[in-house]
Amino acid sequence: MATVNAWLARSVAKPVVWAVAALPLAWLVFAAFADHLGANPAEALVRSTGDWTLRMLCVVLAVTPLRTVAGWPALARLRRMLGLWTFAYAVLHLLAYSWFDMGLDLGDIAQDIAKRPFILVGFTALVLLTALAATSFNRVIKAMGAKRWQTLHRAVYAVAGLALLHFFWMRAGKNNFTEVGVYALVIALLLGWRLRRFLMKTGSGPRK
Repeated sequence: MATVNAWLARSVAKPVVWAVAALPLAWLVFAAFADHLGANPAEALVRSTGDWTLRMLCVVLAVTPLRTVAGWPALARLRRMLGLWTFAYAVLHLLAYSWFDMGLDLGDIAQDIAKRPFILVGFTALVLLTALAATSFNRVIKAMGAKRWQTLHRAVYAVAGLALLHFFWMRAGKNNFTEVGVYALVIALLLGWRLRRFLMKTGSGPRK
């Protein structure tokens, strides 16, 4: 455990993790140009960017539990970068939907957001993610103050719920809930760990 934490604290950790987070995007770009995205490449790009947004969100939510349970405090220095990668995949998901499904017609996009609940839910999650990404920098944190910044960034829990609901509605159309169940379990465990920790801190949790 100490060895892992020591590596995470090294300067090389950030570029390595950055490169790993960029691999799915690099593969999608390669697959698009090499015609490896199947019979419907547009749908594959929309779906894949959405899937990687949810996966990266789970990784971000796992940072605090891993820091505490595994004893890797140095993992905290990677959280901002992982959060920004989550935002990047979410933006790519929106761009893929806007381009391939809606032809970049802003009027049609606005109508689709208002008309279809699962699009509205996904867009709301992106708006919240945008606020979190925009306030992830030291100068903004200092200007806001630590307490207000922490309060705002708890919105990541709402983002997780909205993203999962968006994913559920997308899969409901194809009656495919296996992946939904996996993500729901992971997010429930990560948020449940936080809830238990909060209750124990406030004295409302189970006592040994």
